[in-house]
Formats: sequence, C-alpha cells, structure tokens
Amino acid sequence: MAKKQAIDQNINQEKLSKKTYSIFDFTKSERPFLIITCILISIAGLITPYTYAAMWFGFALAAYSAIANDSIQTIGTFIISNQARKWYWLWLFIGLIWVGTITYSWFVFNGDVTFQLLTTPGLEKAPEEFVFLQLAAPIVLLIMTRMRWPVSTTFLLLNVFTYKAGTIVSVMTKSFIGYILAFGLAVIVWFALERFVKNYLKGEARPYWMVLQWITSGTLWAVWIMQDAANIAVFLPRQLDVYEFVAYTGFVFLGLGLIFYLKGDKIQDIINEKTNVADVRAATLVDLVYAAILFYFKLYNNVPMSTTWVFIGLLAGRELAIALGKHGKAKKRNAWLVRAFRLARKDMFKALAGLIVSLILAIVINEGVRKEIFDLFR
Repeated sequence: MAKKQAIDQNINQEKLSKKTYSIFDFTKSERPFLIITCILISIAGLITPYTYAAMWFGFALAAYSAIANDSIQTIGTFIISNQARKWYWLWLFIGLIWVGTITYSWFVFNGDVTFQLLTTPGLEKAPEEFVFLQLAAPIVLLIMTRMRWPVSTTFLLLNVFTYKAGTIVSVMTKSFIGYILAFGLAVIVWFALERFVKNYLKGEARPYWMVLQWITSGTLWAVWIMQDAANIAVFLPRQLDVYEFVAYTGFVFLGLGLIFYLKGDKIQDIINEKTNVADVRAATLVDLVYAAILFYFKLYNNVPMSTTWVFIGLLAGRELAIALGKHGKAKKRNAWLVRAFRLARKDMFKALAGLIVSLILAIVINEGVRKEIFDLFR
C-alpha cells in the first residue's frame, strides 16, 4: 500500500493567492485610513438621531469625499501638468474660483448654492431626518476613492435622498447619454489631432500653453461646480442663510487645500496612467472638451448628471483615438488598441460598481423608490 503523502500544514506565500495577499497588504498599508473609517462609521451611528448635527456631519463627509473622488475629472490634469509649482498657488487659484462661483449661485438663486439642480422633482425637499445609510454613503465613497475607483458621486450621494424612482432614471439616462457623447467627441477630436497636427504638438510647449491651461482648468472647475455642487449640498437646506453659506463655502475651500497638498491623493493614479496627460497641451485639450460637454448639459436642463461618466467616456474615447492614430507595424498598433480597451473597461467596471451600490442604498433607504420599483415589476 502506497504511503500517504503528509499534508503540508504550513502556510507560505507561494500557496496563497495574489488577491489574498493584496488584501493583507492593503490592510497593513492603509491601517490609519481604516481606523479613521471605523471611527467615522461609529460617529455616524451615534449622531443619526440628532438631525442638525447629522446634517453637518453628512455634509462634511460628502464635501470631502465628492471632491476627492471627482478631483481626477476637474483638477487632476491641472495638478499633474503643474507639478513643478507650489501646491498653495494652485489651491488659491481653484479655491477662489469655488468661492466666486458658489457666491454667484447663492445671490442669484435666493440662497440656493446648487444652480437649481436640487429643484428637480424628487430632490427638492431638504431631509427632515436622516437614517444611518444616508450618512454612510459618503463613507462608502471615501473607501472607493481610497481604492482608486472613479465612481459617480451623483449616483452615490443623490440617489440615497431622492424619493422618486423616476428621478433616478432621469439622472441615469442623462449620464449615459453624456458618456456616449463624450466618447464619440473624444474619438473625433483626438483622432484628428493624431493624424493632422501631431507634429505641431511635439517638442517643448510654449509659454502661452500654460496660460491657456490655467484658463481652461478654471473654466472647467466652474462648470463642474454648476453640475456637482448639488452632491455636496444635498444634506443641507435648499436655501442657506449667511452663516450656513459661510460654513458651506469655507469648509470646501479648506478641503481643496488638503487635496492639493496631497497632490490628488490615491485617485490621481487614474489620470497618471493615461497617455501624455502630463503634457500641458494634452491637459488643456482634455479640459476644454470636457468643459464644453458639461456646459452643454447644464444648459439642456436642470436634472443632475454624473460628471464621472462623462469623464471616463472622454478618457476612453481619447485613448481609443490615440491608438487608432498610431503608425507603424500592425502588431504595435494592436497593442495600443488592447491597452485602450483595457483602460476603458477597467474604469467602466468601477463606475458600474458605484452605480450598483447607489441603487441598492436607494432601494433600501427610500420607501417611495421601493414602491415604484415593485409596482413596475407587478
């Protein structure tokens, strides 16, 4: 009878999967962040019954998590193409645009700091009380941001407050149309650049490109505020008094300083991995096209939309156009195409994950949304 082979009960690195070790590594390297997350969850649980305190706690979490995640869209290219400049000059430039844009909305729209996006049916009522999952939503967003996931802050933060399923459908529809438009426009613009003006963009950028980039980045940031300020203000009254306005504007201004000090933090890697975005000319073109798309949708109607979906559509189309415009051997060109599809797929899957999480939270939290969905299936 053959002798049974002894079972090796020792656990070693070779027998553990890479994914298991990545979890161990993440836990070890992110221990301070995980501790802070646990503290925030505990505070959210304790503070939920106290409406006024919960309102400002939720706002503070939403403000930082939304801007930290969306920083890749608006100030990501600005950060990477100005790495040689002091962070506080970049912060003052972007911060003062924030103050000016929000102040304009507050004056013109009678205390509304969202450019009337929260007047959309289903979102027009300020929360009179909170549930734990509404305060937990921005904490989930913080975790996803730390994991470098470009999720939609609009879906994750607004969906948990709307009481109408139709509002969610409208936001999703507008966002998906935005993705398709951004993708198609990016393919056209960057394919033309690769084919016809490639030589013009070679060499060292002239000084005027830096001026153009600051102008386009500032414009993009202002237009983004018009679209996404609602995600931050959804916890607050729909009209803010002077003290509430100062607290709202000042907190975000300081939060921007932290983001610039950290140089965009972990989520910035999504920008860094894309082709040539450190070039001030490429950064300027990305910002210009993106700002034009967001401004068009803001003029179209006041329904909120996911700027994240527009942005990942823009980057996906840009990468595909660059790959299609490459010259040389077919094998090399195919490698560029594979890379473009891989980056687009990765960003899309992460954005879809955020959408699914937001829909689950909306269904669990809001009775009106649950009822509409159940009636639909009946």
